[in-house]
Formats: sequence, structure tokens, C-alpha cells
Amino acid sequence: MTTLKAYRIFNEGGKVAGRYANMNLDDLDAGDVVIKVAYSSVNFKDALAATGAGKIIRRFPCVGGVDLSGTVEESTDARFRNGDAVIATSYDIGVAHDGGYAEYARIPRGWVVPMPKGLNMFEAMALGTAGFTAALAVERMEHEGLKPANGPVIVTGATGGVGSIAVDILSACGYRVIALTGKEAESDYLKRIGAADVMLRNGLDLSRIKPLDKATWAGAVDNLGGDVLSWIASTMQVGGTLASIGLAASHALNTTVMPFILRGVSLLGVDSVNTPMELREKVWRRLGTDLKPRRLQSIATTVNFTDLPGVFEKVMKAQVRGRTVVKIG
Repeated sequence: MTTLKAYRIFNEGGKVAGRYANMNLDDLDAGDVVIKVAYSSVNFKDALAATGAGKIIRRFPCVGGVDLSGTVEESTDARFRNGDAVIATSYDIGVAHDGGYAEYARIPRGWVVPMPKGLNMFEAMALGTAGFTAALAVERMEHEGLKPANGPVIVTGATGGVGSIAVDILSACGYRVIALTGKEAESDYLKRIGAADVMLRNGLDLSRIKPLDKATWAGAVDNLGGDVLSWIASTMQVGGTLASIGLAASHALNTTVMPFILRGVSLLGVDSVNTPMELREKVWRRLGTDLKPRRLQSIATTVNFTDLPGVFEKVMKAQVRGRTVVKIG
């Protein structure tokens, strides 16, 4: 019987915490595809789950890790053969189905994506859910008419995983990207990964947000929500596209209908968890071709599986930037 090491999250006496555990393959949740995990990653969602800071885990105990890449060991689905490189992210992985923080994973066939041309297993996890979300936002904004010639695009929470990759992708596609951050010390990093300019969040007066302000942005990728999102909506150009992808600052949105009915602004919700597989595979293919970031090596930091718990605390204290890849295999 195959044994494996896993980072499992428990709820014991009302306290949520994770720890390493030895398991058998048969202990994992049911699935059609057994994957030998090469890499996983750490998203903000993973840190919330592992520390118990957010009500993320829906079933205890659960192996954490919403992302994984690896090779197929067994499959009852003829589409996946032994040795195939694959990706699995989102759905219930790592929250209600055993996830990527283990040497093996067993995943339902409908959640598995063949590794697209142009990506390897490390790159797939340097992207992970964050990169997929950023690319999905670009895909949706372009569908609504966003083009480099339209004007600048602002990315908020720009030093985070989604923000960093959005900056990289958009700049590589020819957009003039303005990075908004609360971390002045990271300005050089943001320019290195493609930002044309950096705005500091403490330079915004969010106490007096007008229904309509100076029309500035052709596009926006917002990780924060709250007042920052309200301000961005008021400063969008006519026909602008605004992708809402996170709530790091607040889940609230206090705005008016004026940007939407007087400037024709499109507010696009980006949900990476429930993306239909046809669109999911399309976005992953684009991440291996025209939307492939140019600076993943600068954005991603790699840690060993044994060092995983320390990363969660750093994420919760906003002490990390970009992406953290976990080497499992």
C-alpha cells in the first residue's frame, strides 16, 4: 500500500490548525486520477485555511493546498495516461477534498487539466490559482473590448500573487500598467516586473470619493475591494472594464450607478473556483502562450515542503510578495 506524507488541517476542540501526517493512499478522498505531486503553492486562501483565520475548510480533517501539479500515476479516465503532466486547482481541492500538500493526490477527472504546451510543472505552480485568476481577468476584460490602445490599466494589491502576475501579463501584452501598492519599498520590484509607474495607496484620499471623478483608467484589476474599488469605479474611462478579483481590504462596495450608466463601465466579477472546464483549459493554454508571464523567476520564491508552516504566518502578516511555490516531490 502506498504511503505518503501530507500537511493535514484539523479542527480539534474548535481550534483549527495544520500539521504533517503520514497517510495511506487509500485514506485520501475518492477520485479518478492519482497524481504524484511535484509542486503546490501558497495562496492567501491556503494561509487562511491552515491558520484557521478564515472559515475556508468545509470538512475536517482535510489535506490543504488548493493547487497542485504533477504526473499521473493511475487513472480510470482514458484521457489521462501514466506519466502525463497535469494541473489541478480550484473546485473543492484543499477545502472539502484532499489537496496538494501531499506527496500524492487523488482528484476527480473533471477537475484535472492537461499540462498545456509552453508550461512545465514548476511554472504551472508559479502561476497556480493566482496566475489563473489574473489571466481570467485579462480574458474577460479583453472580451469586453479592452486593448492596449485604450489607455492605462491599474492593478491594485500589486505585490501580491494575483497582482504581480497581472502586472507582468498586462505589460507583456503591451498595456501601460500602473501598480497601486501600500508598500513603497517594493516600488523597484513592481517596475522590474513590468509596471510603468507605481502609485502609493496612502496617497489616495478615500474619505471623499466622488460619484464620478477624472476619467483615467481603461482597465483595472482590483484585489482589494472596499473604498479602493469604489474610487476606481469613479475614475474609469468611458467603456472601461473593471475586474473585481479579491477582497483583501474589504468585502463592501459603496458606490453609485453613475460610472456604469454614464460611462458604460463594465464591472466584471472573476470567480476562479467555478470556471467551466472549457474556459479553464482555454485560459491555461493562453498562460502557456500569449499570456505567459515573462518574469516568473522574479515573482516566485520556492520553499521545501518541510518549510511550509512558516510561510502561512508570513502570508498572514503581509511579509511575502509575489508567489510562493512549494516543492513537494
